[in-house]
Amino acid sequence: MPAKALSVYLGREAAARIAEQGWHPDHFDLLMGASGGPKWFILSGLDQTLFGDFLARGSQPLTTLGSSIGSWRHACLPQSDPAAAIRRLEAGYLYQEYSSAKPSAKEISQVSTGILDSVLEKDGLAEIIAHPRYSSHVVTARGLGLASRQGGPSLIAGMGMAAVRNAMSREQLHRHFQRVVFYSGETLQPALDFHDFDTLHVPMAEENIRSALHASGSIPFVLTGEQDIPGAPRGQYWDGGIIDYHFDLRQYYRDGLLLYPHFRADITPGWFDKFLPWRKRALAAYDKLVLLCPNPAFVAELPLGKIPDRSDFTRLSPEERVANWETCVTRSHALADEFNLLMTGSDPLAGVTVLD
Repeated sequence: MPAKALSVYLGREAAARIAEQGWHPDHFDLLMGASGGPKWFILSGLDQTLFGDFLARGSQPLTTLGSSIGSWRHACLPQSDPAAAIRRLEAGYLYQEYSSAKPSAKEISQVSTGILDSVLEKDGLAEIIAHPRYSSHVVTARGLGLASRQGGPSLIAGMGMAAVRNAMSREQLHRHFQRVVFYSGETLQPALDFHDFDTLHVPMAEENIRSALHASGSIPFVLTGEQDIPGAPRGQYWDGGIIDYHFDLRQYYRDGLLLYPHFRADITPGWFDKFLPWRKRALAAYDKLVLLCPNPAFVAELPLGKIPDRSDFTRLSPEERVANWETCVTRSHALADEFNLLMTGSDPLAGVTVLD
C-alpha cells in the first residue's frame, strides 16, 4: 500500500480554530513560499488545488510572501486562472533545455526569463498589481560590497566572506546583502515590516515585476541576477533565498493563520544556513502555523528516494532528469487528494500533528 502522501502540522492556535470552524480560506491572511528550485515540483498538484480552488473561495485579503521559486509560484495566484498558470510554470521548468552541455549563467538566465514569460503571459503583470484580494511580496537580496559584482573572483570572495560571517552570526549577513521586497497594493502591509535585517520596500509596477521575480530566483554564479531594477536603488540583485531561504517565522505576527505549503517539516532561515545544522528550527514555536508538506515515507517511494533538487541537473542525463521529474509531478497530486479529503471529512484534524 502506498505511503500517506501529506503531512499536516498545526500550531496550537491554528488547531483550535480549525477544530472549531473547519478548513476555510478566510482563516489565513499570510501565504508563505520558500526557495528551493525544483523541490517545488512535489507541491505542484497541491498548489493547483490551493490556488485554483481553496483560496479562491475566500473573501478576505491575503498577503503572499515568497523568495525564489516561492515568489514564482505566488505570481500564479493573482492570475485569472491560477491553476493553469501553475501548470505553465510546471511545464516550463520541467522541460527546460540548453544548447550547451555546461550552460553559462547568461544562457540559464535566458531560459529562466523565458519560463517566467510563459507563466505571466500577456496579462499576468497587470493582474498581480491590480488584484483586489491578494497583496504580493517578492523578496530579493541586493548585493553589497563584493557581493554586488555580477561574477568573477570578486563575487567568489564576497560570497565566501558572507558564508564565514553568517556562520558566526546570521545577523552578519547585513554587511553583504540588503533585503529588498517588491510589493503590490497601495500600502505596505504593517505585519511585514521586517526587523531582523535592513529592509527596503519597493512598490511593484509593470516595469519592475519581471526583473524582481527573475532576481528573486537568481542564484549567484548559476544565473546573472538583475542590475538596477526600475524603481529600486541601483545595484546587483540576487536570489531572495540568500537571506530568506525558508524565512525566520519568529518575526511574523498577524491576526490570521499562516499557510505554508513546504518541502519538509523544518525551517532553515537563510541559504547559507543549509550548511549549519544547528540553524534548523523546529516548528513547535509557531502557534498560528499551518504547514503542509510531503510525508517522509512518501518521499522515500519517489525516484531516487527524494524530491527533485538542483543536483539532478548534474547527476542525471537530461532524459533521466525529465523522466524522474515527470513521475514526481504526477505523484504530487496525491498531496492534493489527501488535502481535499481532510477539508471535506468529518474530522478537520484527522491525521494532523498538533505542535506542542
